Formats: sequence, structure tokens, C-alpha cells
Amino acid sequence: MTKQTTDAPRPARPPAVPGPRPLALHMAIQTSTWLSSLAALTASNGGLPPLRPDLAARARNLEKALQNVPADAFYKAVTAEARNRLQQFTQGVRKYRTAPRTARPDEPAVVWREGSTRLLDYGAVPEATNPDGPVVLVVPSLVNRFWILDLDRDQSFLRALAARGLRPLVIDWDAPRAEETGFTLTDYIAGRLARALDAAVALNGGPVALAGYCMGGLLALALAQLRLKDVRALALMATPWDFHIAYGDLVRVLAGMMPRLEDTVAKAGVLPVDMMQAMFAALDPYMTPAKFRRFAAMDPDTLAAKRFVQLEDWLNDGVVLAGPVALECFRDWHLKNTPPRGEWVVAGQAIRPDQITCPALVVVPEQDHIVPPASCRALADGLPHGQVLSVDAGHIGLISAGRADETLFQPLADWFLATPTPDS
Repeated sequence: MTKQTTDAPRPARPPAVPGPRPLALHMAIQTSTWLSSLAALTASNGGLPPLRPDLAARARNLEKALQNVPADAFYKAVTAEARNRLQQFTQGVRKYRTAPRTARPDEPAVVWREGSTRLLDYGAVPEATNPDGPVVLVVPSLVNRFWILDLDRDQSFLRALAARGLRPLVIDWDAPRAEETGFTLTDYIAGRLARALDAAVALNGGPVALAGYCMGGLLALALAQLRLKDVRALALMATPWDFHIAYGDLVRVLAGMMPRLEDTVAKAGVLPVDMMQAMFAALDPYMTPAKFRRFAAMDPDTLAAKRFVQLEDWLNDGVVLAGPVALECFRDWHLKNTPPRGEWVVAGQAIRPDQITCPALVVVPEQDHIVPPASCRALADGLPHGQVLSVDAGHIGLISAGRADETLFQPLADWFLATPTPDS
């Protein structure tokens, strides 16, 4: 059911704190990795065990440094370090799970809803300077909650745009309901998202600007192609396009997991959050323990510690993916690389950047380890009126870093405001 609405603001839903997800997997990997290093060291009779070719130079340097170190002393040092790292990781996890949380800002009014999807009006927040300003329809990813864009009043992409005279309307996808678990990307884009665009256009009195973050950028791109006359400008932030540029590790992981993924989707109808988290954890098994070890040493009263808790809460507050969407994303996009091949089809149309007639801005986080910068640039290269904004940030830091107001929020707001409307 589609509904125009003016639901009153309400307190933000507090996220659950189950993470880092999946916790059992992280604990098992770290325990087995660190303790098995001791077994490998013992089996090597005091020398170094066989290492990967890319570690050859480091191995030679280590062997040189250990020439005069007794084998038993080295073994004891490795044992102590392994135990210390495991202890620091578990301390960091406990500290995170018991950390105090501050309530997120109240959500603004809901101006449209259909099924699990809501459209929230950030032109109505206290920070807004022009509640009737130019509308920007903001599309987040389907796999994460929208509130990365509104962490708190001091760190909010949406409130920053509103403070600069724009009227951001953000999609809150929420988790798919039972009747939505069979949705395809066409159902979301040509159906749910297109009807949200109708509401945005009606509120704006004409074409609107469109902004997408991560996977949401691909949804926004497809929507813009389907509705060229209703989109006056398109901003794509940390949005992938060519999934075989610098995605080698993820492609290999997905290829190995695809039979299990397909079986899970067939049985459950959805792709569970923990399975998605496990896939990404497999790319760098040491990233999560390293960041929790760093957190264990943080002063809990610092802004850095507060931000860590906020971002981990967001990462652990993911939603399941509708089964057909999961297959389109991981099998078709990542393994078959359908977007740059012209084989990604939505509502009967092959989605092609060269069909986008409006001004477009591609935001490239140069330190992004989730969406390689080269994948973003491949999208920019295909847009007839595309520009690139390079930002020295990572995928999440693009939105959440302390400098984001300077490096992203202000430049993007300026670009939206400078882009002429069709009747100007």
C-alpha cells in the first residue's frame, strides 16, 4: 500500500548490540589463527614455516633479525604475543558491548510510506534553513540502515544538507516483510523507489536531485535512467560499477561461497545478515580484531571512542536481503560483472550510464577498501555529463569522518545548489 502521510517525528529506534557480527566466527578465526601459529612454529623446528611468495622479503628480514635469538626464547615471545592479542581483542569486544550509548536524534516526519519503506523529511529538522528548499532524494544501500547518514546532530550528512538550504528526503528501507522477500531489484527500483520519487517530485513541484550512497548509488542510477525527466541532478557516492576492477579477493570468496549462498536463499527466502558479514570478514580476517584491539586501548570518554561505538552499532544493525536481490547483487553484479557489460536489466532496460542526460557527480573515496576507487571511476567515465569529486577518506569515513563537513557535505551541497533546475 502506498500512502502520502505526515507522520509526526518519533524517537529513533535504538539498535541492537549483537556485534561484532558474527561474533562466534570472529572468535573462532582469531583463536585458531593465533594458536595455530604456535603449532606451525613448533613444526618448523625453530625456523620459519613456509610463507607466501609476497612475504618473502619480510621473511628474510625476520630470519636475519632472529639469527642470534634462541629458539625457545622466540617461541615464548610468540606465545605471549598471541595470548596478548587474543586478550586485547576480547577486552575490546566486551568494552564495546557494555559501552554507554547516547540516543540518536529523533527521526523527522514521514511524508510517504509503502510496505516496509518510509520517506523521511529532513527539511523539517531544527537545523534546516529552508524547509521548502530544493529536494534531494537520498537513497542508501538495502543492506545497511540509513542512519549512517544521521549519526548525531554533530555528524549528519542529512542535517548538513538541510542546514545549507536543501530539503533532503531519505529512504528508510527497513527489513523486508514476508511479502517483500521475493522482491527483485526491479521491484525495488521501478516499483518502491519510483513511487517514492513520485512523492518527492510532488513535494518539490518538479524534478528533484538524486543522491545514492554505496549500493544505493546503483539504485539511484537505474532510477535516473528510468525517470530522466524527473531527475535534475545525480550524485553517486562510493558507488561501484565495474566489479572486476580490483575486486579479485571478493570475487574469489564469493565464487567459493556461491553454492551455499544459493542454497540459503532457496531455503530461507532471504540472505541473513550474519552470512553477508561473514563473506566480507573473509576478505580480511584480521581487520575486525585489529580495530577492536585498538578500541580496547582507547579512552572511553573521547570522541574517537564514541564514534567507534556508533559505527559498530550501525554495522551490526544490518538487515536481511530479499532472496532475488541477494542473487542479483552477489551472483550477477560481482561474479558475472553485469553492470559494465551492459547486462544489468531493470524493468526491461539495460542500465547504461551513457543514457543519463542530467549533470552527475561521482564521489570517489580514495582510501576505500570496500568499493575500489577504480570501480567508481569506471562509472564516472561512462556518464556524459559526469564530474568527479575525489575525497581522501575511506568508504565509511567519507560520511562519518570529522572532516566530512569540509570534504563532502559542503562541496556536495554547493554542487546541488549550483546545478540549474530545468525551468531556470
